[in-house]
Amino acid sequence: MRPEDILNDPSRNKGTAFTQKERDALKLNGFLPYHTSSLEEQVEKRYQNFKAQESDLSKWAFLNALQNRNELLFHRLVSEHIEEMLPFVYTPTVGDVSLNYSLLYTQQRGIYFSYPLQDRISEIVANIPTPERDVVVITDGERILGLGDLGAGGMAIPVGKLILYTLFGGIHPARTLPVTLDVGTNNPNLLNDPHYLGWHHERVAGEAYDTFVDHVVQALKKRYPRVLLQWEDFGKDHARPLLERYADQICSFNDDIQGTAAVVCAALLGAVKRTKKPLQEQKIVVFGGGSAGIGICEGIVGVMQEHGIAQDVALKSLYVIDVQGLVHTGQSQIPPHQHPFARPKEEVAAWPNMSLLEVVRRVQPTVLIGVSAQAGTFTEEIVTAMACTAEYPIIFPLSNPTSKSEARPTDLIRWTQGKALVATGSPFEPVTYNGKRYPIAQCNNVYIFPGVGLGLIACRSKKATARMFYKAAHILSEHSLSGSLFPPFGQLREISRKIACQVIQVAQDENLAPKTTPQEIEAMVTRILWTPTYGS
Repeated sequence: MRPEDILNDPSRNKGTAFTQKERDALKLNGFLPYHTSSLEEQVEKRYQNFKAQESDLSKWAFLNALQNRNELLFHRLVSEHIEEMLPFVYTPTVGDVSLNYSLLYTQQRGIYFSYPLQDRISEIVANIPTPERDVVVITDGERILGLGDLGAGGMAIPVGKLILYTLFGGIHPARTLPVTLDVGTNNPNLLNDPHYLGWHHERVAGEAYDTFVDHVVQALKKRYPRVLLQWEDFGKDHARPLLERYADQICSFNDDIQGTAAVVCAALLGAVKRTKKPLQEQKIVVFGGGSAGIGICEGIVGVMQEHGIAQDVALKSLYVIDVQGLVHTGQSQIPPHQHPFARPKEEVAAWPNMSLLEVVRRVQPTVLIGVSAQAGTFTEEIVTAMACTAEYPIIFPLSNPTSKSEARPTDLIRWTQGKALVATGSPFEPVTYNGKRYPIAQCNNVYIFPGVGLGLIACRSKKATARMFYKAAHILSEHSLSGSLFPPFGQLREISRKIACQVIQVAQDENLAPKTTPQEIEAMVTRILWTPTYGS
């Protein structure tokens, strides 16, 4: 490679850390200042640069530029300041990046499969550099966080997710691949924006959409037959069908459905310990009946069954509220994925309405979970009504980004006089109430998917199963702290390793991977962990 090619390749560039011996061998003399920096020196300088940025987007832009210049240094910097920098490489800042993607775009990262180029899919896949990839995160940009259809701007999500795979799952960044399916957009703002970088066309639907997605999946599978595929931020009409269609064709899972469910279950298990009331005795209201909401319900039922609770008993604990109100069997049309959670129409026949407030008054829930993307819907009236009957209300406003949260933690703590056990989707500052400090747990999928993915990749499992996510939830819940429902992010790499080992054990139990000893499982995981150190 020419010197300029090396210095412009983020996977090879070390900047001023190239030693004199390396500079001689690579003909880099004169292309760099004389001084050879250590990695530690580079991290300290870049940290000072980061601190000098004044806005959230400028901090993201600085980190993005560093990632595109020196990937190893980027990961080392973020890993050493993980609590401070995580909000700028993922939620909530990634939402703003997606909204402004066409203006912020500066450098290629990831692969775009655009519908007008459908006849060139195989050619595009063949041109992807690096013959081996461990994990692909793929989106079509239709339901980005709680922001809706952002089209090609959805690429910010796979890029961000794969950063987390490396930070917490130890997957080498060169073995990851972000993918966006550009099938158009139904967002009128984007269609009328001359700066929009995606295909200016309404979304493709029906058979044409399915055929296009299948061609992409089959081409990726042919090039990378052992790759893990993670579905991310697909709309409700596609998320579950795609998950089910490809579950037995390629090792894959949907993070919005399965990852969200597992992390919520972990938070719920941790909260239940505080209430000293067993999980099967909780009354759980889920506000939002889309892919994430129903996935959470399925996860709760699965975790209960792992505890030996019968399915019919578990189902009686759950109440789902969708756009039409409480889901019940008296409704004329119920989506198939909601059927198991529909309450008997006889139970609600005398209710004046099926609103969230009415459900809270009638059901007297102990748990309230929000995945509606409707900001402020957990009102003071609803929360105080819940607090009248629940000694320790468990309230999870999970919609992302922060602007879409169903309630603000400071209000939840105040309305319940400090009794609420709160977890949110995006990061919030601790709340001080009556002189006491309340840490706010971030119910972030990052606690789950890097560990699950690491385990699937390490053992080359044929598929991802529900039980793997239930086990991951149990392991995570065991690390909940007295002051928070989740451990600090600094512990997550080790927790991910434990989750990975358990995932491999489940894969072996279910005959999805060759059986080995526990010691060999540990070695299998350790063998592929990447640490950002020059020479690694």
